[in-house]
Amino acid sequence: MKKMLFIISLTLVCGLVSCSSKSLTLSSKNLSTINADPDFFPIAVWLQNPDDAISYKNYGINMFVGIWGGLDQSKLDLLKASDMKVLPELNEFCRHNLNEPLIYGWLQGDEPDNAQWNERTQKYDPCIDPSIIIQNYNRIKEIDPSRPVYLNVGRGVAVNRWFGRGECTGETDMYKISNNGYLKGCDIVSFDVYPVNSNEKEVKDSIWYVAKGLDSLRLWSDYSKPAWCWIETTKIGDENARKPTTAEVKSEVWMALIHGASGIGYFCHSFSNPTNTAAFLHDKEMITSAGIINHQITSLASILNSPTIQNFVTVKSSNPLVPIDFIVKKKGKDYYVFAISMRPDRSTARFAIEKGKKVEVIGENRTLQIDKDGSFSDEFSDYSVHLYKILSK
Repeated sequence: MKKMLFIISLTLVCGLVSCSSKSLTLSSKNLSTINADPDFFPIAVWLQNPDDAISYKNYGINMFVGIWGGLDQSKLDLLKASDMKVLPELNEFCRHNLNEPLIYGWLQGDEPDNAQWNERTQKYDPCIDPSIIIQNYNRIKEIDPSRPVYLNVGRGVAVNRWFGRGECTGETDMYKISNNGYLKGCDIVSFDVYPVNSNEKEVKDSIWYVAKGLDSLRLWSDYSKPAWCWIETTKIGDENARKPTTAEVKSEVWMALIHGASGIGYFCHSFSNPTNTAAFLHDKEMITSAGIINHQITSLASILNSPTIQNFVTVKSSNPLVPIDFIVKKKGKDYYVFAISMRPDRSTARFAIEKGKKVEVIGENRTLQIDKDGSFSDEFSDYSVHLYKILSK
């Protein structure tokens, strides 16, 4: 994503990751102070018109990230009408409205890790030095220490040798909090990776880049910061690209959540003749499908926001080329196992659980039998997602 929107079409995101079946910890020592409401899970759209806030709200969106032209009273009034949280830049209007409860946090730039387009020279400058991001972060925190500062970085976290970082290509130490990198200059970090829209042959349609980027961000922050992920929903710009299917969007969303995302957002723009800044909203099939996903996430918010449980389950895939990744949560005496197949092929997954009496498959109107050895099986294909509730009785 870029504030200069036409640049987005030049920076389509893609990636590659080799994943194994494992439990992935969703942990952040700062998460409870950033998101104090356990029933709220951030589901955002990027740089959208507040006029559309009510429409987005109807499909389960609860946050606007970025406001074109900056937040002002008229835009805030529109967001208030739909009870839509907002994460804007800290402009002069915001300085005078620090008590506004709808303001979730402060946006600090976009993709500073990429080569920076210079309008004056019509060339790309190097990436922004992390020290500048950290300085900006400290200035924002001086003005408002009560809210998180949010930073979005580019696809270099997933595609480490991506040429769009220019002179900074391959410099992954520039992200690491231990190296005074970009992640030290924020309280929430996100990235954007759009593999279906990618025009790079070796990564085209490889949606597991979503997982790789999140794994990198969480590792490089020493698991100390919430990590969010942006999801493609449109044909963004390349005429040879295609928009993702609704099934692919669902897979990307749940892959992000299973790999520890504590917030998700949808990229809504299309620059593919004609330009449509709200193409996501105007695509009835896509927005309706996303609405179903969003309402399910909201219904599971308290579970997704809870600590991750370790050593409750192991998974064996019948197809070694299709690993099954998962995350485990607990509410009351019941456990939840959210699982996804990480490659586009079929496999039978065998889940060996520590305990449980019955398995409900959430949203699928079916149950699974737990065998005498404490295991149950299910079928996966093409990045499919299954959400299991393990009942204690």
